Amino acid sequence: MMKQALPFLRISEYTNKGGAFKMYAIIESCGKQYKVTEGDVVFFEKLDAEEGKKVTFDKVILVSEEGKVQVGAPYVKGVKVEGKVVSHGKGKKIIVFKMKAKKNYRRKQGHRQPYTKVEITSIKTTAKKAETKKVAEKAEA
Repeated sequence: MMKQALPFLRISEYTNKGGAFKMYAIIESCGKQYKVTEGDVVFFEKLDAEEGKKVTFDKVILVSEEGKVQVGAPYVKGVKVEGKVVSHGKGKKIIVFKMKAKKNYRRKQGHRQPYTKVEITSIKTTAKKAETKKVAEKAEA
């Protein structure tokens, strides 16, 4: 008997280990959109943050948690994605070569795009915030 995935899910959203849903979010940063899950390592355009510091992304466009999808208009309220800056660096060199035929015009220039490597530590939703408050209140009592 073949195991069937749910029809509205992509394979990447439904893991093979126990059939658990992966929580993911689509965030906007540096003019681009990134699909992230907890534990991912993502390369962003250069961010103004030191290595080892926390970074918070509050422009969350979509959140999927246990099969429930929240879509923002334009952003989902109360949801934040947190990450830790792992390192800064430069990408692979790209050669920019300009030439005009028959005019003896040639210009060669290299470019290396700077990036920031970020490890996503958590996706905080309003439901998770409420749970942590309840746990904190029980610990105090």
